Amino acid sequence: MMSNSATLNSEADRWRYQIDRFVRDNLQDVAALSWGLHLQWTEDGEEGKFLGIDMQPQPHFIVCDRPALETLNRNADNLLRELMGVADHHDPQKEVLIIGIGNGQVKAIQFAADPLPPECFESAGADTNALLDRLEPRLA
Repeated sequence: MMSNSATLNSEADRWRYQIDRFVRDNLQDVAALSWGLHLQWTEDGEEGKFLGIDMQPQPHFIVCDRPALETLNRNADNLLRELMGVADHHDPQKEVLIIGIGNGQVKAIQFAADPLPPECFESAGADTNALLDRLEPRLA
């Protein structure tokens, strides 16, 4: 028999599974978007930005920048130091990093893309705006 608190925890964590399923079902488009945004940010001189997904009020993509992650880590008594390490060593040419936010929690999703993100972006045949338009409805 499942307790009420276990049921509530399961409901509160449902967003984690939703993000995992979304990424799994859209690996190449997510890798393409990640690379396209990286190119855009680098071109604009905005290093240290990462793709994010905010689940509230409805799932949508966001930009997570390094200063915001540092503030969040400080406010969480340095409990996000592993996430900071992942962000510090992230190689956008080989892997994808997504920072999910939901129910007052943070989840990092990192995977090695195959094919590599630049190849995914090239084969997607779309710019970042078109990829966002394609992917955002799938988040829901």
